Amino acid sequence: MPFVITEGCVDVKDRTCLTQCPVDCIYEGERMTYIHPDECIDCGACEPLCPQNAIYYEPDLPAALRDYARVNAEFFADLGSPGDATAVDVTGRDHPLVSALPPRAG
Repeated sequence: MPFVITEGCVDVKDRTCLTQCPVDCIYEGERMTYIHPDECIDCGACEPLCPQNAIYYEPDLPAALRDYARVNAEFFADLGSPGDATAVDVTGRDHPLVSALPPRAG
């Protein structure tokens, strides 16, 4: 089971997690980052570094954030599995659930 990025990342995108991921499975959307569930090796390197506490091991997702496992997986429906986030530019899009969220005050 992979790690999951949740709504705490929306409009923040600190990017510390991207630099710590040993397999480059964290991709940038327009408003947040997403972990590719098939590429994540469950190492957990990203989770303790997130300043927003937005990353969870999937079985540990709080009930209110469980939809984000689906959100992360569905984000890759069109993108597929590139196998290396550093080879993919910011996608310029987000999952519809994320796009529908009101902007976060910065």
